[in-house]
Amino acid sequence: MKKNLFKKLVTGVLATSLGVVALTGCGAEKTSDKGNQAYRTLDEIKESGEINIGVFSDKNPFGYVDDNGDYQGYDVYFAERLGKDLGVKINYVSTEAANRVEYLETGKVDVVLANFTVTDERAEKVDFALPYMNVALGVVSHEDHVITSLDQIGADEQVIVISGTTAETYLEQNESDIKLQKFDTYAAAKTAFENGTGVAWANDNTEVIAYAKENPGYVVGISSLGDQQSIAPAVTKGNSTLLDWINDEIESLGEENFFHADYEATLLDTYGADYEDTLVIEGGATK
Repeated sequence: MKKNLFKKLVTGVLATSLGVVALTGCGAEKTSDKGNQAYRTLDEIKESGEINIGVFSDKNPFGYVDDNGDYQGYDVYFAERLGKDLGVKINYVSTEAANRVEYLETGKVDVVLANFTVTDERAEKVDFALPYMNVALGVVSHEDHVITSLDQIGADEQVIVISGTTAETYLEQNESDIKLQKFDTYAAAKTAFENGTGVAWANDNTEVIAYAKENPGYVVGISSLGDQQSIAPAVTKGNSTLLDWINDEIESLGEENFFHADYEATLLDTYGADYEDTLVIEGGATK
């Protein structure tokens, strides 16, 4: 009786062990797991032959999908070079402002190149590489009621913001009396703004300047709100091998004036030559 019981227990343990081995050898995705965060190291990305890059799909001219279904824009131009120099295929993942951190923390993307402004709060959750663009906040409004100061916004009026952006954070922390109308996507915010929701739209100044240039009837009454900040790639917290490679890449690209070339290929038509040296950070070196 005891022998039969012992035999059953041993058989069960062996079966379980073999099952684990079988599952491990069946092509399970290889990731590095640090605490609650999962990420792929540089070597694992190279071994897979593919890198997952989070970009916007509706924020022209930084990240958007063109009429042919292809990703285009300033961030995408940079992403294409990263993929080329890594020697891997790029899998673009459409990203919204509010889920950039989440996509890195869950390993859905390896890198975020989605007009990501560097802040102390975000740096606690992700690792930022060297910057490649300057940015401040701006406010766009209708030409019939141009907002040149936040003091002009009435108690019952609303300002449009995108959830998860620095504009949302800045206004909540510094202008708590202003009512915010929040949207998850740029497309939804644009549609609402054009349909009369909100007296103004607060966002990165690059975004609102582009919007006003592309949409007659709108004016950027506030072109710089708060401190000037920078845009940088981000990787999952602790992914030092990928972070170090990206930093080396940005410094190397600076030697060939890559980001000025990127600007001229993707942003020149929108902003003109006058903004180029103001917006572009070459080789990670801030002014």
